[in-house]
Amino acid sequence: MKYKHLSLPDVILIEPEVFGDHRGFFMETFREEEFKQHLSCGSFVQDNHSKSGQGILRGLHYQIQLPQGKLVRVISGEVFDVAVDLRKSSPFFGKWSGAVLSAENKLMLWVPPGFAHGFYVISREAEFVYKCTDYYAPEHERCVLWNDSSIGIDWPIIPGTSPVLSAKDENGLRLKDAEVFA
Repeated sequence: MKYKHLSLPDVILIEPEVFGDHRGFFMETFREEEFKQHLSCGSFVQDNHSKSGQGILRGLHYQIQLPQGKLVRVISGEVFDVAVDLRKSSPFFGKWSGAVLSAENKLMLWVPPGFAHGFYVISREAEFVYKCTDYYAPEHERCVLWNDSSIGIDWPIIPGTSPVLSAKDENGLRLKDAEVFA
């Protein structure tokens, strides 16, 4: 696998080696000893899978207690995936990195604990899978507003549309009002 640090050095874009021929393809998506060598990921304890339609935006989510690192990828369709550094002590606090993940490019993104995460569906629909380093704990879940101007994410919103949001995401907090990490 190839590992590329994005503008936030702890957020890493991962390109797996893909072996393909007329029958299809094969690739490894996780190898514990290799990931521990290249990422500070600890152990994964939970896998998640979501499906969303075009124009749906999920995020920016994080858990203030039991923070989750996430290894994310798309198995159908295409999304714009984003990580925001919420570690107050980081020189990158409030900054974001993003990448297009798709079934076609097979890229994965490592979003470390201490970061908010979100994605926007570009294709007609997308299936998104991810491994987590801690369990989902809804009582600790928080949400930063997806379009907070102090963060300034350049979402590739389809012209003439608005993203489709959950009530939780519509009511996300601005970064200045959100609970963040030390």
